[in-house]
Amino acid sequence: MHLLRVQVPDFRGLKDIDITFEKDFLTKIFPLGSQNGGGKSTLLQLIFVLLHCAVDEEKKPFLENLLQGFKILDEEEKILAIIDIWDGENIVNLEFYCKNFSFLEGTIEDDVDISSENNIENNIYICSVGNLIKEIYDDHTILTIPVLNCRFNNQKKEEAKLFLDKVSRKIFLAAPSTQVFLFLPQKSRQLLFKKSSNGDNNYYSELESARSELQGLFTYDFLAVELLIESFKAARDRDFREAIKTGSYGNSYQTLIKDLNLLLGNKKMNLNEDFSGVNFQLYNNGETIELYPEDLSHGELKRLSIYIWLKSRNIENAIVLMDEVEIAFHPDWQYKIISDLTKWAPSNQYILATHSYALCEALTPAHVKEIEPKLIKQESNITNES
Repeated sequence: MHLLRVQVPDFRGLKDIDITFEKDFLTKIFPLGSQNGGGKSTLLQLIFVLLHCAVDEEKKPFLENLLQGFKILDEEEKILAIIDIWDGENIVNLEFYCKNFSFLEGTIEDDVDISSENNIENNIYICSVGNLIKEIYDDHTILTIPVLNCRFNNQKKEEAKLFLDKVSRKIFLAAPSTQVFLFLPQKSRQLLFKKSSNGDNNYYSELESARSELQGLFTYDFLAVELLIESFKAARDRDFREAIKTGSYGNSYQTLIKDLNLLLGNKKMNLNEDFSGVNFQLYNNGETIELYPEDLSHGELKRLSIYIWLKSRNIENAIVLMDEVEIAFHPDWQYKIISDLTKWAPSNQYILATHSYALCEALTPAHVKEIEPKLIKQESNITNES
């Protein structure tokens, strides 16, 4: 699965976005750069929610939250985003657009199946994206509601639904928990900027609830101890199944320990015997020092978390969107995260929203994509100064 092209004409702060991600590049990692306020996070969230939530009724509220305030005005229809995806054999073009759907009050039940009213051959109704508007004409009340549809090419409707379902399981978003996630309800987003007492809901509890519903969402700042333990248990179970099948235990558990310890350098990880948690040992000048997760640096924990997230969720042949992956990394690690991702899960395509020059320099200039205001502008400044 490979994201080929994304076009966003006009959504929130995004204007005239048109980015191509070449599928023939050997390294399928694309930094997406801009200065602060360029809309990188908004773009990643829009791509993720459109592709992750479009065909799952339980996830459609996240789409409605994201599109709150998206105005159609008097246009017959308004393009939200056009997304081209390579599925391994063909290019699938998905055109997400909004239009107004109008009907006479009293002629349709409140829980109207708008999908039946938008039954166009190459069109899938996704969800409503706004409030009902009432207007009176000649003693008749006309109700109008904006709806989101997806138009597609070269596929029958049922095939397109199956494709969207497949894509929904192959699209992932990783971001800092301090990010404003636009697909949360507006009241939840406002909690990030409000002081709350211990008994009140807070932004992070709302985000944690969303994470449980959005299987493709990962936040770096939630320490992946649970994921670590799940991974150890899964490795143990694979070894046991191998023993039943062949008579000899497999090496999944030992391989996982080895890989994790390679990430930690002079530190070694140990799993508690009762699988209740993990601890670490630091080896320094012949001395062994007992450590706990809180003794590791933010960067170490983050790198560990990304690795275990990719492995524990078996994320392969997927589109992985990562926002500000460089936070808490030394410039050397910002540069190295490119080779890390290539080694940890090479079949994925990665799109990395970033402010990091070091990260961009780990790839060719053709890999680096930019949106306004552009991140890389020094060349012209240097020329002017010289």
